[in-house]
Amino acid sequence: MSDERRVNPRFEEDLVFERSSGPARYASKTDKPVRYFAVANDSGAVLGYVWANDEDDAAGWVTRPAGGDEAYNGGYMWLMKLRDAKARGIAPTRALAELLQGSEDIVTTHVVPGSEAEAPSQAVLKQLAAQA
Repeated sequence: MSDERRVNPRFEEDLVFERSSGPARYASKTDKPVRYFAVANDSGAVLGYVWANDEDDAAGWVTRPAGGDEAYNGGYMWLMKLRDAKARGIAPTRALAELLQGSEDIVTTHVVPGSEAEAPSQAVLKQLAAQA
């Protein structure tokens, strides 16, 4: 008998990795005008903004830094709603309109009534979030 351990051939084979795509998502950046609305917690503190732009097929969440962890976490459900809209093939601003009409299932945050507006760019919206 030999003292050598027999190596399983599966451990000697090269691994083959396959790149696959994840869920459908809107682009996360644009330098064009964006439609947006504010999102607040139950106390009425603004946590961030949901935004969209059809030209670049872009949409997302801008966190209000002063909102702390709650603001960073508050965008998760809104982003999931946007991801669902993209998977259904809906234009970003149409998805925004859907969220304005019905987002009652997001129980920890809500749309600030009358907050729908337009910003000249995503960068301007980020500045607004930083100042608020």
